[in-house]
Amino acid sequence: MTAAARAIPAPRARRRRFKPERALLHAFLITISIAWLVPLLYALYTALRPVSDTIQHGYVSLPSSLTLDNFINVWSLAKLPYYYLNTLIVVIPAVILALFLASLVAFAVSKFSFRFNLLLLMMFTAGNLLPPQVIIVPLYWLYLAIPLPSLVSLPFVGLFPSDNGLLYDQYVGIILIHVVFQTGFCTFVLSNYMRTISKELTEAALVDGAGVWTIYRKVILPLTTPALAALATLEFTWIYNDFFWALLLMKTGDKRPITSALNNLQGAFFVNNNLLAAGALLAAIPTVIVFIALQRQFVRGLTLGATKG
Repeated sequence: MTAAARAIPAPRARRRRFKPERALLHAFLITISIAWLVPLLYALYTALRPVSDTIQHGYVSLPSSLTLDNFINVWSLAKLPYYYLNTLIVVIPAVILALFLASLVAFAVSKFSFRFNLLLLMMFTAGNLLPPQVIIVPLYWLYLAIPLPSLVSLPFVGLFPSDNGLLYDQYVGIILIHVVFQTGFCTFVLSNYMRTISKELTEAALVDGAGVWTIYRKVILPLTTPALAALATLEFTWIYNDFFWALLLMKTGDKRPITSALNNLQGAFFVNNNLLAAGALLAAIPTVIVFIALQRQFVRGLTLGATKG
């Protein structure tokens, strides 16, 4: 090594300048993360703790032992496998039908220009602004007045039997009300997403002789997969956790979703919160599975197009 090379000082590592706003941002994010995780961790702690130990020492105390007895007991007492099936019977058709109808409307309002284009999109979007509680009474009487033939049970192999001849107290009724209320939001999201797709693609498909249905099915739908996956994750969670419509439009306890099973764990004079916490954690498993399965598409659906001006 020459003397000139020795004289050249080694480059020093650049120190990052301390930014107070960045430190405040990290502190805020850490605080929010902890605040978000505390209820979940406390529910898990309560579910692992015997109720006798909680009664003796109080909820805010160290446990003498932790067991899985609450999870085992709630699995059998609340009949969770049965109510899982009840919930999936409602959730899966409702999500599929809502996304299908919303994609059709979004395709029409985003790719075609007609007189009532904007008005149609506004009508679907305005439906999200209507509180469900406003239509409780008229909707209840409407369900009691609409007949449902027993033939409805045939295409679904008996999953949707019409045992009273009415839309009330039927799986079909719960599915329809979820589809009605969720289609507007899905239409709004999908229409904005489809507007980011280049018109040259549809024009090229038209030049090649493709029809409207072919363009929708083979050009637009594959490109909207991230948005559909993101909406499927959200809709599955929202409909799965619903208790309001099942309580209002279904009187048979054996038909109600899993949220009703958790409600049945509450007694008139005593509530075993340890058992209830275990049931709530087990009930949340399907939504976690769906999020993990669609996580990659979910994140893409939320971020794709965010930087387009």
